[in-house]
Amino acid sequence: MKKALLLENIHADAAVQLRDEGFLVETLPHALSEDDLAEKLRQDVVLLGVRSRTQVTRQALRSCPSLLAVGSFCIGTDNVDVDACLDRGIAAFNAPYSNTRSVAELIIGEIIMLLRGVFDKSRALHEGVWLKSSDRSREIRGKRLGIVGYGNIGSQVGSLAEALGMEVWYYDIREKLSLGNAKRCRSMREVLRKADVITVHVDDAPKNAGLFGDAEFRAMRPEALFLNASRGSVADLAALAKHLKSGKLAGAAVDVFPKEPKRNGEKFVSPLTGLDNVLLTPHIGGSTQEAQRTIAAYVSDKLSSYFKTGDTFYSVNFPQVHLPILKDSHRLLHIHRNVPGVMSQIDSILASEGINISGQYLETNRRIGYAITDIGKKYDAGVLKALEAIPETIRLRLLF
Repeated sequence: MKKALLLENIHADAAVQLRDEGFLVETLPHALSEDDLAEKLRQDVVLLGVRSRTQVTRQALRSCPSLLAVGSFCIGTDNVDVDACLDRGIAAFNAPYSNTRSVAELIIGEIIMLLRGVFDKSRALHEGVWLKSSDRSREIRGKRLGIVGYGNIGSQVGSLAEALGMEVWYYDIREKLSLGNAKRCRSMREVLRKADVITVHVDDAPKNAGLFGDAEFRAMRPEALFLNASRGSVADLAALAKHLKSGKLAGAAVDVFPKEPKRNGEKFVSPLTGLDNVLLTPHIGGSTQEAQRTIAAYVSDKLSSYFKTGDTFYSVNFPQVHLPILKDSHRLLHIHRNVPGVMSQIDSILASEGINISGQYLETNRRIGYAITDIGKKYDAGVLKALEAIPETIRLRLLF
């Protein structure tokens, strides 16, 4: 029986969908340690689904000969060693667009709450203190929003903000088409100088670690707001806390952290706890029922499609191949190190056995080649052994 393991309380629709596709699905509500994950993967698991807390490391992948694909049921893949997956012929997928709206809505809501000082007033009222005042309470309309990282989420935040009357400025290292009236800045420093509110939406590239530190917070406008719902490594939280305590910054909202608890109920520690002008949320930017259902359907479909057809379209580590449905033939999936001459070896082996090729596809990236060959149903088992024996072979799969 083909097994799938889903961790971290992935939406139930994913398990239902994979069971409907014929998989035996085990679900767990929490993350696993490296050793526990390795032990689970040794139990003939072919598909693994995680969210953001399980670390899929090279060590955890060392003893899992059955594992074919890993699905990150979220946007990021920084907790998955995608190169280690590649070296073992394991495809990795994520959901780059599925929770875009959820994150954008949270950011807009947090900006409004921070500008109005809603949480201070709510806390006081819960304690029986009436604080009806317009002091330090501001409208969102007319404020300048600065977006660092103008991708899928950043651009949607900008569109929502503009609809509410904000002036939108953004900076991205790549040339991006401005939506609405958003204006592109030439540098991040320009955004920091202009904006009343800074929100960060960058990926997990190593260059983005420590993107915001003491110098960047110092460069922001007096009483500006800072929001981060992208990656925990982006901001120096001790430096952020210092500028919030000094009054340089008026407030912050942070949804992601350098070190996050592995499960609900574990103690959370941060330099930002206890600060009245800070809104902390436990990495819930994409945690809406709508987003989780969409993610469950999308990633499950990618995992199942790869298992059944070899399709790698939208994989984050494999060469991307969009394959037709297999009809009246067998499909050989040859994953190999990307060096010259492998395809000629594959074709020579098939030709020597008089095997007709009904369809063939090859895509490569810097590390591997992915060769897909559809052949007739009649061939000697020695053909498979010969293909596996090609020195550059990482993995050979047969679909029929």
